[in-house]
Amino acid sequence: MHRLTRDDARRIAVRAQLLDADRPADVVELAEQLGAIKIDPTAVIAPSEHSICWSRIGWSYEPGQLSKAVEDDRLLFEYDGHFRPSSLLPALWPLMRTRRVREATRQYLDANAAFRADILARLGREGALLAADIPDTSAVQAKNESGWYGSNQVPRMLELMSYLGEVAVSGRVGRQRVWDLAERVYDGVDASMDPAEAEAVLAGRRLQAYGIARQKSPWAGVGAAGEEATVEGSAWRWRVDPEAVEALADDPGGRAAILNPYDRMLFDRPRLTELFDFTFVLEQFKPKHQRVYGYFAHPILVGDRFIGLLDAALDKKKETLVVGAVHELVPFDDDEREMVLAEIRDLGEWLGVPVRGLD
Repeated sequence: MHRLTRDDARRIAVRAQLLDADRPADVVELAEQLGAIKIDPTAVIAPSEHSICWSRIGWSYEPGQLSKAVEDDRLLFEYDGHFRPSSLLPALWPLMRTRRVREATRQYLDANAAFRADILARLGREGALLAADIPDTSAVQAKNESGWYGSNQVPRMLELMSYLGEVAVSGRVGRQRVWDLAERVYDGVDASMDPAEAEAVLAGRRLQAYGIARQKSPWAGVGAAGEEATVEGSAWRWRVDPEAVEALADDPGGRAAILNPYDRMLFDRPRLTELFDFTFVLEQFKPKHQRVYGYFAHPILVGDRFIGLLDAALDKKKETLVVGAVHELVPFDDDEREMVLAEIRDLGEWLGVPVRGLD
């Protein structure tokens, strides 16, 4: 049983997410540690996959590095809305192929068995294709309760087949996914791992990415990975990565980081509140009159504390990063203010545009 102070727990969480002063060298090192890099087209400042990389690597990160690692080097792959390290494939692919889906989804797949077979046959015959190049031969349409899908069933079926390990994303043309048979995209991957062993491997990798997480958290999914821990002032049962505990004595120090709202550091909201005393609410889907911090405000981390939120947007026409506000959750001291302003200027420099609204 590890007995941790709250400061220790926060430092473990920050270091596990590569948000301390010791920056990763490249996107592969980053992905190996985080396990997943969220992909999302919302680009108020920059798409999430790129701003997540920039917030860790810094000025030397270029978007082309991510696509090269995925499409050329095959060191990363795209699955379920994330870029993931290829080292996870031996555990993920067996689970994809044995995965159970809810009854409504199973009925949709059964009703569209011929459509599903058509897609497999076309990809097998023609090779990698965009969704737009595949005809919709569906017999039944899925319910569109979320509003994210149109009437064309091809994207919906491709995503389900990807989830089940039948097809996979082999690359992108702009933001459009290119699809191929999973056996070609994942060629050479040993998929013989037992499902129970695979689940244990993935739980361990999730804990590596979180550093410390609640044992029964549905957001973290760490299960019984790692070792038990208590955190000063918390009644929760925690699991901690023992290597992260050992590394506490080797402290490279903290820094300022501006986090995309879809950053994995923010995903487990209850943990944010419990360890960091930070309650984050994404206001993107709130009516404008109900927003407090802005449509897509980026949390600001300094050291191991969330001290503010950046409300800013890239004006593509004027090629300027416009800062609407830097909200101080706690009053910044002089050093913190300088660190935050410097990070915002660095963000503008990385985007290649001047920053307006700081003065």
